[in-house]
Amino acid sequence: MGGPGTDLLRVPGAALYFKTQGSGPLLLMLQGGGGDADGMDALASHLVDRYTVLSYDRRGLSRSTLDGPSAALDLSTHSDDASRLLTAVTDEPVLVFGASLGALLGLDLIARHPEQVRLLVAHEPPATELLPEPERDEAVRGQEEVEALYRREGVGAAMRKFVAIAGVNHDDREPGVDIGPPKPERIANLVFFLTHDAPAVRRYRLDLAGLHAFAGRIVPAAGQTPGDGFARRCTQALADELGRPLVEFPGGHAGSVLRPRAFAARLAEVLDASGGASA
Repeated sequence: MGGPGTDLLRVPGAALYFKTQGSGPLLLMLQGGGGDADGMDALASHLVDRYTVLSYDRRGLSRSTLDGPSAALDLSTHSDDASRLLTAVTDEPVLVFGASLGALLGLDLIARHPEQVRLLVAHEPPATELLPEPERDEAVRGQEEVEALYRREGVGAAMRKFVAIAGVNHDDREPGVDIGPPKPERIANLVFFLTHDAPAVRRYRLDLAGLHAFAGRIVPAAGQTPGDGFARRCTQALADELGRPLVEFPGGHAGSVLRPRAFAARLAEVLDASGGASA
């Protein structure tokens, strides 16, 4: 069952590893890409004095094992996992922060399980369906090229393309943030992401009716660093669709990882403005 603050939750077809740290209102963090429960530890370290941060490995990543060969995954499977996790740890609606894929997951969670979400900060969800043509086709082609590169040339080539289309600048980071070569477990997570989750993101369609019904609980968020990543434009389109302001955060698409101190300060500010730290 792991050490203090960690546990395993049985869900249909998998066991989910999760951990909590800190004290205060519960804040669920939903990772993007191949990120696991530890991927936002730097961000969480600046929040744990005000929030109980809950994070987990999505099924198929790191310590969240599958019961058998993985069938085709979709984001509703992941949001059902997140819902079951929340049911296991609390009977109150919670604060949610999601980045990239995790932001899409958060949007699906609030549309399908709104009683569990008090506020969602959705940072640069790659919701390509909201883009106008021909920009939509261009973004989807980029996603397909990442998957094709993985099949032809492996993880390295695919992730270089992913970083380019997401507009990630690894030089735009705070002092002390180290970007070293990926460890074997990180590579295994990226393999799972590129095989299963990246296609699921590309196929996903928002529940716009559900999102409109709870738009007041959604904060569309994007990086303030200039860049040409399509996810920022998706977020602006989401804000326009829901009639919500676009809230800017330090850094770019990966600001939560590359600028954790400033990003955490901004996240706490946004949550405070919505009553997040006082409930």
